[in-house]
Amino acid sequence: MNFLFETVNIFVLLKLDALMRKYCLLAILISFHATAKDAVDDPFMWLEDVDAKKSMEWVFEQNDKTADAYKSKPIYQELYDQALATLNNKSRIPSVSQRGDWVYNYWKDENNPRGIYRRAKLKDFNRNDAPKWQTVLDMDKYNAENEGNWVFKGMNCLAPEYRRCLVSISPGGGDAVMMQEFNMKKKAFIKDGFSLPESKMRVTWRDKDHLFVATDFGAGTMTESGYPRVMKLWQRGTELSAAKTLLEADVKSVSVFAFRTGKDEKAKDFIIDSTSFWTNTYYQLIDGKTYELSIPSSAVISGVFQGDMIVSLKEDWTYQGQDLKQGTVLLMSPDILSGRKAKIEATDWSVFLSPKANENIEGISTTDDAIIVTILSDVVSQVHVHSREGDAWQVTQVAFPDNGAIGITAVDDESGSFFAEYESFITPPTLYHVNGETLVPKAVKSQAQSFDPGPYQVEQFFARSADGTFVPYFIVMNKDTVFDGSNPTHIFSYGGFRNALTPSYSGSYEALEGAYGKLWLDRGGVFVSASIRGGGEYGPKWHQAALLENRTKSFEDFEAVAEDLIKRKITSPQHLGIEGRSNGGLLVGATMTRRPDLYGAVICGVPLLDMKRYNKLLAGASWMGEFGNPDIPEQWAYIKKYSPYQNLKRDTAYPATFFYTSTRDDRVHPGHARKMAAKMMSYDYPIWYYENTEGGHGGSSTNEQLAERLALAYTHLWTHLK
Repeated sequence: MNFLFETVNIFVLLKLDALMRKYCLLAILISFHATAKDAVDDPFMWLEDVDAKKSMEWVFEQNDKTADAYKSKPIYQELYDQALATLNNKSRIPSVSQRGDWVYNYWKDENNPRGIYRRAKLKDFNRNDAPKWQTVLDMDKYNAENEGNWVFKGMNCLAPEYRRCLVSISPGGGDAVMMQEFNMKKKAFIKDGFSLPESKMRVTWRDKDHLFVATDFGAGTMTESGYPRVMKLWQRGTELSAAKTLLEADVKSVSVFAFRTGKDEKAKDFIIDSTSFWTNTYYQLIDGKTYELSIPSSAVISGVFQGDMIVSLKEDWTYQGQDLKQGTVLLMSPDILSGRKAKIEATDWSVFLSPKANENIEGISTTDDAIIVTILSDVVSQVHVHSREGDAWQVTQVAFPDNGAIGITAVDDESGSFFAEYESFITPPTLYHVNGETLVPKAVKSQAQSFDPGPYQVEQFFARSADGTFVPYFIVMNKDTVFDGSNPTHIFSYGGFRNALTPSYSGSYEALEGAYGKLWLDRGGVFVSASIRGGGEYGPKWHQAALLENRTKSFEDFEAVAEDLIKRKITSPQHLGIEGRSNGGLLVGATMTRRPDLYGAVICGVPLLDMKRYNKLLAGASWMGEFGNPDIPEQWAYIKKYSPYQNLKRDTAYPATFFYTSTRDDRVHPGHARKMAAKMMSYDYPIWYYENTEGGHGGSSTNEQLAERLALAYTHLWTHLK
């Protein structure tokens, strides 16, 4: 146990005066009593000690039991082989970013299990099915030369030359990374360049000789959520300790971030203090001084266009005598927001977009001359390009296929051209290049079908939730499906953090295009994607409807979808399996304990489950804006009604449950899954548990690890639902 004794320097304590010693000793005793009481109330708290010998022995024992139960089944190897073949499929499209005349991609296959970061000439990539790739960074080679399991986490290159880059690499795949400067021309790390040791950090370029740096600078420089709270400007050639402090956020904030936008004399610097998960204070940095921007704390700055801030409103706001509705997007001069301009002119701000009731603005990208907007309309995507003509906007909808999801992956500021990926439940991902002048999309790469879509149909239904709200869900099934209640059915959902669950190939929520088709649909399964409240499918109101004391709305929506499937006789409880990961793991854990009668099997991945202690574990404190603070009695009163760990009961017919997590998940603590599994076992419930020893919050670092977990999960579903 980590008692306060471990953090108090006893020698300093002895030097205090008698009264002060009494107060300190009293604090120690109170802390000891509280910790001891928690341990009595929670006999499985020892599993929160991630790497302790006893904890890891328990993990390996459960992994072995699950392997013995499932890997011996013939179906397991079939599922594993199909999943791995799909993950290593050479026809899958590369997700690219563009820097100047080059496109970049991170690629894994059987020859590169840790992945390679590579690049190809833009013209060659757009014209050639097999472009000539150059390897920039080989992570398998890096791991061979450096002790540990290192995972590539990204490369941030300084525009417009893109020769100096900041490479982030994680030990084990967690959110904490080490950073090192990289020379793109030489494709090598710079020996005396910028570098930072492992930490959860926020680092961006200001210019070639300066970085905005927020990292662990020592005692007191991290927030209660475990992220940096101090933003500094670090000059090349100087020690980090000499970096100039620009802003210090409160320890109760989530984190700080800074960025530069614009070029040369038009460049502007901004700092963001994330005061909670859903609130921010924005500052403009001018000549070393910060100016707070006067916008609602819930508003989000979505970008900068021709010097104006793109401000997305998440709640109603009255500004300059105008009532602006939630969801509205504004263009606003930073000069009026920072108070540096006394008189506000009509040209200083304007309403850019006002989405309809069934729409959500999912993404905004900018070029030098246009704003590219991705909109969800009843959970399917459209892309609109807005360009100014005088005082008016010309809007062009790009002609992508209907009824799918579209994601903008790379934008070229100067030409206005961009790359976008399109996919639907039965249409494999296709990468399009859109010409900035004509706005005509051209298919550049398309993944080969990994299963035959011919037998399947996709429909969207609406279930009525407990409060009367209509909740959309997509269903993918064979055209010959008989509605007799016997179809093995798999519901996937998320329902939180403003994330929209959109159509993806074969229903995959991960980078697994097509495997679900082979592992589930082709074997006779029905797949369902439920767009419940808490997500962002219908904008901020859809998310806010399930915040804090209203969290149960998400669970009621999910249960309404399950009941609707049963009512339509598509399936029945004994044939109905549910899956969620992260916040979705909380979703399925909560609804499993609320309505165990509705389901036959559960897959609960990297989950939040102990909502009494979630804010004390890793990044948990950052999510109190979503769930509430369990240390405040009034808020614990509503959290405890659904917290899965606290609501688990004896002698209840719970569905067969498979947990998975990662030892190296430094976002959602693996103790959640461990403790829930251990508690269920203590009540004599059968559970199946899998913990990968690396992989971070994604749960895996290689395609082989992901294929193993998927094969175990689908073996679980087929074992208990068929």
